[in-house]
Amino acid sequence: MAEAATPVRLADPDVEARLARLDQVLAGLEPVPGPATEAVRLLTEVYGEALARVLDQADEPLAERLADDELLGHLLVLHDIHPEPPERRAARAVERLRPAVQERGGDVEWAGVEGEIGRVRLKTGGGCGSGCGGGGSEVTDAVREAVLAVAPELTAVEPLPSTPAPAFVPLTTLTHRGAR
Repeated sequence: MAEAATPVRLADPDVEARLARLDQVLAGLEPVPGPATEAVRLLTEVYGEALARVLDQADEPLAERLADDELLGHLLVLHDIHPEPPERRAARAVERLRPAVQERGGDVEWAGVEGEIGRVRLKTGGGCGSGCGGGGSEVTDAVREAVLAVAPELTAVEPLPSTPAPAFVPLTTLTHRGAR
């Protein structure tokens, strides 16, 4: 009796390459209405329904594992069946980025949602706020990209306005009056 062969899975770079190619092919189909675009739409709807049925049969720990898988998570979002709300997915994306930002001397925290806009508290390296040169916009862009990838229901991701640190006033200037 022969053993069942383990199915071959695509490595993440191979999946990414196929998704990039799919984007190119779909972009070519968009301006051309007809059977091909209808076939893609119908196939997407049927696959979404199949995925929803899998999720319906999954217990909570399995549903969480499925949603945690990057590729499956994106498919669940695409079909609007992800078990977690957008705000929770966005907060998790920020938490995953936080160590990399901290490694560069900054910090980022999820601050919540206002309307359809995700808000983060952002401190760039060197102790300056989001207005400092160089790294701030790169960090903001990385956070925006990560959050919108997992929570496309949000329309934007913006840092909260930074509040300046309180000015240091030496105690001696408060307790001693200058000569008049």
